Amino acid sequence: MTSCGEQLKLTDPKFVFVASLIAGGLAGTSVDVALYPLDTLKTRLQARQGFIRSGGFSGLYKGIVPVLIGSAPTASLFFVTYEGIKTVAQCRVPEKYHSALHMGAASLAEMVACLIRVPIEVVKQRKQALVLHTKDISLALLYRGYWSTVLRDMPFSLIQFPIWEYLKKTWSLNVNRDVLPVESAVCGAIAGGIAATLTTPLDVVKTRIMLAHKSTQSSNLKISRVLRDVYSERGVRGLYAGVGPRVLWITLGGFIFFGTYEEAKSVVTEYILRPLIFHKGSNAY
Repeated sequence: MTSCGEQLKLTDPKFVFVASLIAGGLAGTSVDVALYPLDTLKTRLQARQGFIRSGGFSGLYKGIVPVLIGSAPTASLFFVTYEGIKTVAQCRVPEKYHSALHMGAASLAEMVACLIRVPIEVVKQRKQALVLHTKDISLALLYRGYWSTVLRDMPFSLIQFPIWEYLKKTWSLNVNRDVLPVESAVCGAIAGGIAATLTTPLDVVKTRIMLAHKSTQSSNLKISRVLRDVYSERGVRGLYAGVGPRVLWITLGGFIFFGTYEEAKSVVTEYILRPLIFHKGSNAY
């Protein structure tokens, strides 16, 4: 396994940036393109106007263009932030606090990534639910749902990433070697499925806020108000609308995402970072 000293040499900020940028971008795009129909079904099940009026089973790739444009930079920005915080701090923080470190790094990374993710999500979901009108687009509309997205994504990452890191560490200790990309992918799928189930009500709220008519008063778009409205309309079933496609999407997505990320990071590290460090006279390799 890579020692802490070797890891610090390998995680110079510029190397972390390159590895995270490439690996995160490839992982995010792979998932979003491959599983986009499941995301569309989930959005339409959560829409206020109902599944059929939102498009039903037709046009499942509607809204894919903004995702293709924004998926890579969003995922890259997340992992640049997450890995940057984790790798710099991990060797300086006692191991018993590593779970808290992973949670904090993931939370901050989500807030940063949402600066790009939210406008893309707004356009994508409004296209998916057939409620996008070009003349309505404004900066205020594009960032509608920023805090509800952060409120959804931060708990999601607080659950997913510590579980992912814990499962990887446990498996690594069990087999006495670094985890393989496919093993990391399985850990990511399990962690994602758990996190997706627990955070579905927050995802429903986020979807309702993003799909609301532009004239809807901000007081009616408060998270607590939307939660009450959804519950009064459809009860617990409403709060978990789209949970099936969401869990399936994120479980499969977790496998593809973390597998692609680990494989891409491994390739970048092996064929770009290690040679660079070696040529600089590192004693680690």
